[in-house]
Amino acid sequence: MTEDREPAPGRRVWGVAGLVEAIAQRLAAQFSVVVVGGEIAGFTRAASGHCYFSVKDADGQAASLRCAMFRRAAAMLDFTPADGALVELRGRVAVYEPRGELQFVVEAMRRAGAGTLYEQFLKLRARLAAEGLFDAAAKRALPALPRRIGVVTSAAGAALHDVLTALARRAPQVEVVIYPSPVQGAEAPAALVNALRLANRRAEVDLLLLVRGGGSLEDLWAFNDERVVRAVAASALPVVCGVGHETDVTLCDLAADLRAPTPTAAAELAAPARAELLQRLAGLERALALRTEQRLQSLAQRLDRLALRLARPSDALARQRRALDLLAQRAAAAPVRRIELQRQRLAHVAERRRRAAAEFTRRHAARLDALQARLLALDPQHVLARGYAWLDDGQGGAITSVQALTPGRELRAVLADGSAPLQVLPPRQG
Repeated sequence: MTEDREPAPGRRVWGVAGLVEAIAQRLAAQFSVVVVGGEIAGFTRAASGHCYFSVKDADGQAASLRCAMFRRAAAMLDFTPADGALVELRGRVAVYEPRGELQFVVEAMRRAGAGTLYEQFLKLRARLAAEGLFDAAAKRALPALPRRIGVVTSAAGAALHDVLTALARRAPQVEVVIYPSPVQGAEAPAALVNALRLANRRAEVDLLLLVRGGGSLEDLWAFNDERVVRAVAASALPVVCGVGHETDVTLCDLAADLRAPTPTAAAELAAPARAELLQRLAGLERALALRTEQRLQSLAQRLDRLALRLARPSDALARQRRALDLLAQRAAAAPVRRIELQRQRLAHVAERRRRAAAEFTRRHAARLDALQARLLALDPQHVLARGYAWLDDGQGGAITSVQALTPGRELRAVLADGSAPLQVLPPRQG
């Protein structure tokens, strides 16, 4: 401990370094080993491995304590600290002498649960997810070649500068329309909702970038506000959300059509690089030139073939003459051939008719012979020729019963060679 001067007896004047050193020694003596519980805010890990953050009361008290956790202690952590996590810290109270700031040097850290804001985040995320606000099926594809992009962010923030720089470098042909809004504080949610609605009402851009730089969970809380999340989900324009750093995830990220890890990445995802577009156009130009050249060569070859054919018209005339001669021969031979075919057809038909008539005559002659044989078999004259005779009543009526033989009746007997009259005599008496 040093003193700069003593201007008067009984009066002590401290130098800054001396006073800071004295305070540090007093704090180190009284708070050499302390356990403190609270909620992490503004957690960062430096490239050296040291971690820096603040810890505050989970019940919302305004007090906060800056903390430093050096690489050796951070390497012993069994979890990844994040904003909003409720932890218990063991360490010592110290003073960072170059700035005279009170800090807590953390020797060990363990999880003690989730902080109040983080609990609200988890509950709201679960409720909105159940309503379908984060469904992947509702996500829309971004326009491939946007002509105008809207940016919803603070006009004085670094995020706007990053977006404009990225678009000017990557896609200078794209116009940018800014819809300014606070991105932190109590008035930020309502202002963000109004900016999103204004952009949709004007419908003057192809898509929207909702961006903000990094910060603690409290700093980014406007992008977890239910009103803002619903406005993002209801936007008729596609929305790319790039809030905070890569490790920061807000509910607006989940509701947007595309999440970008940073504002710069949001600009890069929203607009294709001009150099890439020019390269694609050059490739298309080369392909078009090649196809045109191939087409022209094909047409030139066809023209050459036609020219060769026109150069020797006598060949074409000779081919036509030969074709005409062949057609004339066929025309001359056609009638003779047709007549010969008709003659052969008529001869064939006549032969078929002659054969059919002969067969018809033969069949009918055979039938007549059979009928004649049957008639001859039934002729009574043939029966009489065998010694039989038949009686009739003289008028052609046949006598078929002895009952008709009455005495004195005149009859006639018909024989094979003639007939003879008969008379029935009465029977002789014994």
